[in-house]
Amino acid sequence: MKFQFNRFRLRTVSIVSALSLLTQLAWAVEPFTVKDIRIEGLQRVEPGTVFASLPLRVGDTYSDDKGTAAIRALFGLGLFKDVRIDVAEGVLVLIVEERPTVAAVEFSGAKEFDKDILKKAMTDVGLAEGRPFDKALADRAEQELLRQYINRSLYGAQVTTTITPADRNRVNLTFTIVEGETSKIKEMHIVGNKVFSESTLKGLFDLDTGGWLSWYTKSDHYARTKLNADLETLRSYYLNRGYLEFKIDSTPVAISANKQDISVTINVTEGERFVVAGVKLEGNYLNRENEFKSQIKIKPGEAYNAEEVAQTIKKFTEYFGNFGYAFARVEARPEIDRSNNSVTLVLQADPSRRAYVRRVNIAGNNTTRDEVIRREFRQMESSWYDGEKIKASRDRVDRLGYFKEVNIETQDVPGSNDQVDILLTVVEKPTGSISLGASYSSADKLGLQFGVKQDNAFGSGNYLGLEVNTSKYNKVLAVNTTDPYFTADGISRTLSTYYRASTPYSNLGGNYQLRTLGAGTSFGVPFSERDVVFFGAAAEQTDIVPGTNMPVAYLAYGNEFGYNSTAVPLTIGWGRDERDSATTPSSGSMQRLSFDMSVIGDARYLRASYVNQMFYPITRKITFATNLELDAGAGLGGRVYPVFKNYYSGGLGTVRGFEQGTLGPRDVSGSVVGGPKKINLNAEVSSPFPGAGNDKTLRGYAFVDAGNVFAEHEPLRLNQLRSSYGVGISWISPMGPLRLSYARPITVYPGDRIQALQFNIGTSF
Repeated sequence: MKFQFNRFRLRTVSIVSALSLLTQLAWAVEPFTVKDIRIEGLQRVEPGTVFASLPLRVGDTYSDDKGTAAIRALFGLGLFKDVRIDVAEGVLVLIVEERPTVAAVEFSGAKEFDKDILKKAMTDVGLAEGRPFDKALADRAEQELLRQYINRSLYGAQVTTTITPADRNRVNLTFTIVEGETSKIKEMHIVGNKVFSESTLKGLFDLDTGGWLSWYTKSDHYARTKLNADLETLRSYYLNRGYLEFKIDSTPVAISANKQDISVTINVTEGERFVVAGVKLEGNYLNRENEFKSQIKIKPGEAYNAEEVAQTIKKFTEYFGNFGYAFARVEARPEIDRSNNSVTLVLQADPSRRAYVRRVNIAGNNTTRDEVIRREFRQMESSWYDGEKIKASRDRVDRLGYFKEVNIETQDVPGSNDQVDILLTVVEKPTGSISLGASYSSADKLGLQFGVKQDNAFGSGNYLGLEVNTSKYNKVLAVNTTDPYFTADGISRTLSTYYRASTPYSNLGGNYQLRTLGAGTSFGVPFSERDVVFFGAAAEQTDIVPGTNMPVAYLAYGNEFGYNSTAVPLTIGWGRDERDSATTPSSGSMQRLSFDMSVIGDARYLRASYVNQMFYPITRKITFATNLELDAGAGLGGRVYPVFKNYYSGGLGTVRGFEQGTLGPRDVSGSVVGGPKKINLNAEVSSPFPGAGNDKTLRGYAFVDAGNVFAEHEPLRLNQLRSSYGVGISWISPMGPLRLSYARPITVYPGDRIQALQFNIGTSF
């Protein structure tokens, strides 16, 4: 049987864009019932994706409006560059032309950035391997690349995009980058200043016109974010000195034709200087006005100080929080008397309502366990909101040292006017380090060093450390671990085991050794937020292995008391740390007092040690610090103090400018053997290294040191102290704190070994 169909094409719509669809429809189609829907032209797109997007189904009535909606929906997928609709005897045929997909994205000439960073930037704008491609995306990608380079002060960077067709309707993209030279600030001027000199104001900035250390600080590399930060510093400088109406009028930035030189001009209006006439309290202060007045930092009769105003508002808000008022608002309203250039500050307070803490939430801790953070919290859930406890909680989490940032905020609970949630957000940082090293010297031969430290092992909050040294004269194997919450109430426990074999005076060419094998445990009991009492016990065995060139002091001790000594030292001590930072402190203090006593074993002795460090901020950048260290030891039970427990002095950490460990008593052979009594005094002034701006990781310092070690029956005589002065550099390097010093002796005696240039990693003073 032969059937003949008279195919009548009612309409064909070809479209390049959705706009042409809406404006160029020339034919109308009578509505009909859709018998079938077919799709032609698909290569990679799944048919289900198309059918799911269509507003039509088999059995629906087709109309021009529905056809327009169908085409609009398909274009909205972003997968097609052309869509046509054919209609034939109730069958709807969708003819599509897919956009090409990105096969590969490559970068040529990129040196400033790692290519993975650039690929991520491309992904953020929607351009990545496997995704549909169009020219608009390529243009956006070029602009994003240029933005990345401008942020690095490479204003002359050029980006060219090459699109290469590939098989299966794909394209390869190559971004050819000419980075050019870094744009640098050649001129920076402040216009309108009368009270303070331009040099004084520019000295506040992190940005400058460069110096001999700019290769490290990049302080002459312009960035808008850095300029905005400097402008805020400038504004604060004036507002803290009474210039209440100070304004920054404009900050034009000019770039040279070659895009290499940048000129920055800051136009300011200083205004008049205002003095605080008085402070008034208005609003509801919970009938505690006198208590709030004691929190006021503003001083009548002195120049208006925006920082003191901000501190007072913060103190008031925190004090309201101590009584559960989480939503308290305090505003400072200045009443200006221009005739007398004075201002009266009105502090308006509204405590709002008292609140409970419903829940404490933690975010950002991908590695650190929740319990490690929660156990530092002093604010409990389902308790009154307490601002003081919340601040203490935030500080305790920050002092763990596991996070780069710790932020805490209060959130309203929907549907409740007396409950809040506390959200603590952290940004984790690497807390472990591995050190590998090798050294060779004619005396020490080949030495291999290995060390691993993890302050937050497996996110548990526990410390784990391993140290290995295989050099000829100093062999070490030590393992120790600390559990800061051995008990639920915060008692810490430290376990350690160690083996050390050393030849203290290898410069004499001896082959004798001191071998110490030991293990111990200690506990720390917190008595306050800042005070810890610690106690512990250890067991040690020390062997004096005779050999050539052994100091007479060791020989005499071994002949009288034996070359093998056991000891069970018991430790008790107290520590308080009130520094504002453990790595770069600028204020506060740190004290530590400890006693070691061994009454069991061959070696019987008592040792006491006291350390006191004080930090005083002279200016925002300059810090004055002092260090006092006193150590003393004595034999017990009629025995002399063990010679292998002697203290040593000289070098970094004690008296700089003298060879490490060479000060103090000597035996008849001329060997320095240390002593049981030690005194160490240091005074230091530090500031950002010249040319480093306000970088806290690189600082220069000047110092004066004094100290010495004394024999057991030798009195402490101040005229026997060695002293020195000098300058140095400290750098918080990836390997730890590094200090380099150059010192000249002040008090020096015949036989002292001078060493002007010294460096070390990990020494505080």
